[in-house]
Amino acid sequence: MDNRDEVREFLVSRRARLSPEQAGVPAGSRRRVPGLRRSEVAALADVSVEYYAKLERGSLSGVSPAVLEAVARALQLDEAERAHLLHLAQAAEGSDTLARPRTRSSRQWTPHPSLQWTLDAITAGPAWVANGRLDVLAANALARAFYTDLYASGTKPPNMARFQFLDPAARRFYPDWDHVADMTVDLLRTEAGRNPHDKDLHDLVGELSTRCDDFRTRWGAHNVTRHGTGTKRFRHPVVGELTLSWEALAMTSESGLTLTVYTAEPGSPSEESLQLLASWAASHDDAETKVL
Repeated sequence: MDNRDEVREFLVSRRARLSPEQAGVPAGSRRRVPGLRRSEVAALADVSVEYYAKLERGSLSGVSPAVLEAVARALQLDEAERAHLLHLAQAAEGSDTLARPRTRSSRQWTPHPSLQWTLDAITAGPAWVANGRLDVLAANALARAFYTDLYASGTKPPNMARFQFLDPAARRFYPDWDHVADMTVDLLRTEAGRNPHDKDLHDLVGELSTRCDDFRTRWGAHNVTRHGTGTKRFRHPVVGELTLSWEALAMTSESGLTLTVYTAEPGSPSEESLQLLASWAASHDDAETKVL
C-alpha cells in the first residue's frame, strides 16, 4: 500500500504544531498558516525548500538517514515520533518487508500451550497478549474477569480499540476515558506506521473513523507516543475502583505481539480488590462448570 498520504499528513501535522518561537525563528507578520512555513523547516534542516516540499508531499523513498535526522531535529520530534518517521521511510523504500511483523489473521492464531500456561501462572494480576491492532489473543482468568465487558461483546477476537470507542461500558470502566482513548489511538497510529500493509488494521481504522467522532478527531492528529509502562484507574462493575500499574513486554517468540500485565501496589485497597475479583472469577467459573 502507498503510504504517501500518511507521510504527508504526519509531516504537515508536526510542522503545524511548532511555533516560530519554539523553533527560534523570527515570527514575522502576515503568517497565514499555523506553525512553521515549509521554508523555515527546510532552513532548519539545511535542505532546499524544493527538496523539503517533495518530502512533505509524501515522497520518502531514497531519503538518507542523515536527512531524516535533520528533519526530525528541525521538527523537534520526540523519540517515538522519530521512530515513526523511520518506519514510514522504511515502508516507502520497501526495506521493512522482512523486518515488519508478518500479517496474520488473528482469527486463525492460537497461543501455543506454553504461552497459555505462562499466562495462567500469573495469578496476582490480569495478563494478556495482544497484537498491534489491539486484538486480545490470549489471556489469563483474571484478565477475562477484569475485562468482563470487553468479553461480553462476543467479538472474536475481542478488540481493545472497538471496546474503547464503540462500547458505552468503556466510559464507565475508564474514569480517565480521554487519556486512555489518546493512548489507544497512539498505539494504532504507531502500528500503522510500522506495518502499513495490514489490511485488518486499515479496516479497523476505517470502521472506527466512520462510527466514532472521538476516534476520527484523534486519528487526524497523527500523534504517536511510546507506552510501555504506567498507571491507570478503573471502575470495575464487580469490585469498584482500582488503581493499577502496568508493564507491556514485547514477545521475542512472536514478532508483533505484546504481553501486558497489571499489578496493584502491595497492601493497597486495589490489591484487595484484585484478590476479591480473583475469588469472584473462580466461583463464577465453578458455577458455570456445574451448569455444564
